[in-house]
Amino acid sequence: MGLHTPATFFDKVWATHVIRQFDDGVCLLHVDRHLIHDLEAGPRLNDLQRAGRNVARNDLTFATPDHALSSAVGRSTDTWPTGGRLLRAMRRGTAREGIRLFDLGTPDQGILHLVGPEQGITLPGTLLVCGDSHTCTHGGLGALAFGIGSSEVGHVLATQTLRQRRPGTLRLRFEGQLGAGVTAKDMILHAIGRLGTAAGRGHAVEYAGSAVRALAVDARLTLCNLSIEMGAKIGMIAPDDSVYEYLAGRPFAPKGALFDQALEHWRGLPSDEGAVFDREAVIDASQITPQMTWGTSPQDVVPIDGYVPDPALEKDAERRQSIERSLEYMGLKPGQAIAGTPVDWVFIGSCANSRLSDLREAANVVRGRQVARGVKAWVVPGSEQTRRQAEAEGLHRDFLAAGFEWRSPGCSLCVAANGELIPPGERCVSTANRNFVGRQGPGARTHLASPAMAAAAAITGQLTDVRRLPGAPASVNA
Repeated sequence: MGLHTPATFFDKVWATHVIRQFDDGVCLLHVDRHLIHDLEAGPRLNDLQRAGRNVARNDLTFATPDHALSSAVGRSTDTWPTGGRLLRAMRRGTAREGIRLFDLGTPDQGILHLVGPEQGITLPGTLLVCGDSHTCTHGGLGALAFGIGSSEVGHVLATQTLRQRRPGTLRLRFEGQLGAGVTAKDMILHAIGRLGTAAGRGHAVEYAGSAVRALAVDARLTLCNLSIEMGAKIGMIAPDDSVYEYLAGRPFAPKGALFDQALEHWRGLPSDEGAVFDREAVIDASQITPQMTWGTSPQDVVPIDGYVPDPALEKDAERRQSIERSLEYMGLKPGQAIAGTPVDWVFIGSCANSRLSDLREAANVVRGRQVARGVKAWVVPGSEQTRRQAEAEGLHRDFLAAGFEWRSPGCSLCVAANGELIPPGERCVSTANRNFVGRQGPGARTHLASPAMAAAAAITGQLTDVRRLPGAPASVNA
């Protein structure tokens, strides 16, 4: 009987999906789940039809519109005409191929990265892909999930396989207990700020440590969501009892004896004791405070009680020029305190932070308060299921009473592909995952933060430490 070599969580899942390994190190992988959205579905399915091909496994392919939809209350197919054209093409293609579509007006429509977990489509140990870079979100449930390009979307539709080179492995451990007001969003922004946007390049990241194990499922999805912002296509958290409880009874999760069999398999997935990673990093979670970005990259981040960097103090010429460009675009001065910066907009939504726990977190801050004069504030639940649950709890009433708009599910102000834009030069605190130049519209200035921090900015009209608000919750960890 041979000796067992300890394996990482990633290696176990990768190995079970390799169909063939080629001489150049590229592997042909079986894909368990394929998610398609409105920007990709129609064009790629039309390509397939023109090539005389059919979808290889329509039972493993799931579609929902999210990117190009208007989030207006009472919206219809053509509220945003461009989105309407894409949605009609999506409907035609999915109907022709027999693909399950969570369509506009149905109770399960939403952002793909919420729909997958909510429906039990996302399962531990599965290989899941989508033509969206934030597919890494699904790693929070223990899936090996990553975004793919348009041509790869077509390949998966036609063959249910994908060619990929095996990445290296990076274990990022958060050890210790989070402080009051600190969330998973702060954890990952802190990590990106400390390690940089290239830290995960060429690696699959496994998030581990006591602070990660203490996170609820929603928060794990947020943590994995920003893996791509650290340069990693893949971010994963080993499944545990909280994940199994979350999945039990979901529509597409195994049932009865099949769930018991799946559970036995899932329990063997976590990294073995003694498993060797290509790289390791450790972060003291107790030292993390609420974070706020100041520039045009997620790595441009400081604690809310910190200061905008002074490029004159930066020795690296390239980084110095980058800071100068970011400060000019963002309308900030070197060395100024980030707190107190006036804001025009607040957006609570996106696949990073539009789940029920995110909405609860923000509602706890705004309850009994009013949005500051001159601030336009939106809450966009990430899915119809989340919207219904939030409304059943009365969260929408808290937001509406405070002066927020309560809108319909979709990507909305995160991606600006749906006619919803921040005006040029205006400043928005966003719970999304990207603060790139023009991400929320030409000339828009974006600060990334947690839902609680975004809510605090809406109430005060400026970048604010949520912990300083009177009656702030002892903890908003979710």
